[in-house]
Amino acid sequence: MEQASYEHQVPEVSFSQRYAEGQDSHQAQEANQSMNQSKALGFDPYQTQEPRSAYQTYGAGQEHYQAYEDGHGPYQPHEPGYGLYQPGYSPYDDQIPDPEARMLAIQNAKAYLLTSSTTSGLNLYDHLANTLTKILDEQPTNVVDIIENISKDVKWAQFQKKMDTLRDEPAMLPTFESAERRKTLFLKAYEEGDEELEEKIGETPLPNVMETAFYFEQAGIGLSKDEYYHIFLALKKLISAQPIQTCRFWGKILGLEMNYIIAEVQFQEGAEEEETEEEEVTDEGEKRMGEDEDEEKEKEEEPPKSTYKPPPVIPKEENGTGANKYVYFVCNEPGKPWVKLPPVTPAQIVCARKIKKFFTGRLDAPIVSFPPFPGTEANYLRAQIARISAGTHVCPIGFYRFAEEEGDEDEEGGGGRDTYEENPDFQPLSVAEMVESLSTWVHYVPSILEQGRCVWINPLQKSEEEEEGEEEEEKDEEPDELQQEIGPPLLTPLSEDEGIQNIPAWTAQPSTNLIPQYAVAILQSNRWPGAYAFASGMKFNNIYFGWGHKYSPENHTPALPGPVQKEYPDGPEITEATDPAVEEELAFKAAKEKALAAAEKKNRRVMKRKT
Repeated sequence: MEQASYEHQVPEVSFSQRYAEGQDSHQAQEANQSMNQSKALGFDPYQTQEPRSAYQTYGAGQEHYQAYEDGHGPYQPHEPGYGLYQPGYSPYDDQIPDPEARMLAIQNAKAYLLTSSTTSGLNLYDHLANTLTKILDEQPTNVVDIIENISKDVKWAQFQKKMDTLRDEPAMLPTFESAERRKTLFLKAYEEGDEELEEKIGETPLPNVMETAFYFEQAGIGLSKDEYYHIFLALKKLISAQPIQTCRFWGKILGLEMNYIIAEVQFQEGAEEEETEEEEVTDEGEKRMGEDEDEEKEKEEEPPKSTYKPPPVIPKEENGTGANKYVYFVCNEPGKPWVKLPPVTPAQIVCARKIKKFFTGRLDAPIVSFPPFPGTEANYLRAQIARISAGTHVCPIGFYRFAEEEGDEDEEGGGGRDTYEENPDFQPLSVAEMVESLSTWVHYVPSILEQGRCVWINPLQKSEEEEEGEEEEEKDEEPDELQQEIGPPLLTPLSEDEGIQNIPAWTAQPSTNLIPQYAVAILQSNRWPGAYAFASGMKFNNIYFGWGHKYSPENHTPALPGPVQKEYPDGPEITEATDPAVEEELAFKAAKEKALAAAEKKNRRVMKRKT
């Protein structure tokens, strides 16, 4: 009984485990046989000697450190584990343990486990309790392999914010917002039983954007198919909301915050006249308001009038002509509302040539530059669209021809032709011929003159009423006559375009050299990076994808401010005299008094003589 009480239950070691620990097979077999014999006689094969408690070993005369050299040393009274090795408490002692010592040891150990961390504020006791609770609730497999991860999850749950009774609204992701906006593009505009649907489909001005995307995709140019299709649906929505006669996807201009998707349209005849009348009415109303304010100010105060006369304002071209031939709508992405850009003015085009600004994507953003730009980003965008269209919109030679009706009038007047029409007898050239020479491509959009217009106008030429009113005031002043600007005529071949130093203005190449039978002729502008054109048989188109900047081999240098005005010339009539001293002032007063006295004496003598 005494020996049985001191038996130490050691886990059984298998044959493979002993072999893995470094024993050879012969030694392992002998050890296994001896174990079997010991079991048959009723002895514990692992018990070689009677186990002794730490207290017994220490009490037998061994040194203090020898009893605990393999583990923790004896606990001090102030330590939580104090009392575990006291007499009567050891698990190897057959004596009945003292309940007070046992409870003291348990309380000390629990107090140690309940000690909170100085960094996280947690304690080990609660953490182990929560970890075991999570394991027993979930009962995962192979707990011993994932206990570290479970411990991390329990710690992470302690640091999550506690939800308040008033919960915040969940933040909407940008992708979800974009999907909600584009959802409206997929709604059908007509019902299934609409009889006018077939007629509207046959006469619609909606361009085939997907076909254009296919041809440009042969050369690796363009957008993704999803974005192309969304733009296709957005153009369909624009046509259904506006009285549009022709529509074309112009391109995409990149911005720092948002991009611009641009549609080039032409209104129907009646709708365009109504818009011009509304613009004129608003302009007249603003002028009247300005005149009334000026009259009130003149009545209150009449300051001296300035003799400076500003240079004459060059009028903008009418809608449907020149740089304002087309109307442009823009949006930041498909699904957002289309915004109509205002017509461009010559002053905006002239100033846009002198500055270089990145677009932000906000039409109302100010343009901070020198020289100051007359307008916001919407006007600057419209000016850049006009410049890019005038320089990069091309077509195969022979596709357009001049109208026959204007031929005689143009020859008599000596001016250029500005009207063209499709040539019904057009014979398309092969891709090899279109790529070999630039003379097979022509410009079909009029170029913009230095004045900022496509058609030159004399700003000094006045109407008859203005001339009669100003004849008396400006008889002596005769302004210098301006030389008329003449640009290249329409349908001019690209071979006449000037290069950029050693770089040609255009680069033509086939879409593929592996299968030339089905290749497409691709034209790329080097003056406006991002402008492309394709031609394949009877079909051609132009598109632009870029930042809206013109290429310059040198860094952009803004215009310098004008020279500083000269100072007013100094002279004796405006020179300020130096202040005299006190003695000089007294001498001047005495001399003045003498002179007055002498003058009075003379006057008295003259009066006496007369009497």
